[in-house]
Amino acid sequence: MTEIETQRPLSTQAVGLVISLMICFAAGGIGGLATTQGLDAWYDTLNKPTWNPPNWIFAPVWTTLYGLMGIAVWLVWRGGTWEQVKPAITLFLVQLVLNSVWSVLFFGLQNPGGALVEIVALWLAIVATTVVFFRLSKIAGGLMTPYLLWVSFASCLNFTIWNLNRV
Repeated sequence: MTEIETQRPLSTQAVGLVISLMICFAAGGIGGLATTQGLDAWYDTLNKPTWNPPNWIFAPVWTTLYGLMGIAVWLVWRGGTWEQVKPAITLFLVQLVLNSVWSVLFFGLQNPGGALVEIVALWLAIVATTVVFFRLSKIAGGLMTPYLLWVSFASCLNFTIWNLNRV
């Protein structure tokens, strides 16, 4: 345990974990609402690659990823003073907002091209966050890695769907 971790009471650390998870799942909820609205006849009519995952896989994958992200940001928060962790947490929150915006663009606004541009910014923000998290906590960086891999896959999928459906 770091000195900061031992200075924070366990009750404060527990509340911090709950808040971290709630923030991540709230972002997921925003994206989920946009996705649910977009999973109608529009998405079903899109040309998709043969390697497009079935729709049912996305909810459990994203639930897992948001949980891992919540634990990662909590580990960073509890491992240092606010001055030490503020840049990393700010970067994390930026990528989390970008995460929600992608769903709104792709599904809510039915704009795969706009979502493709945005997912590049999201991917870069995730890379930066993961690198910073690794510097502060190897475990936190490791917990961000599946998310980075999934968004890398999603970026390829977004590009392919956009390319297959250009008018």
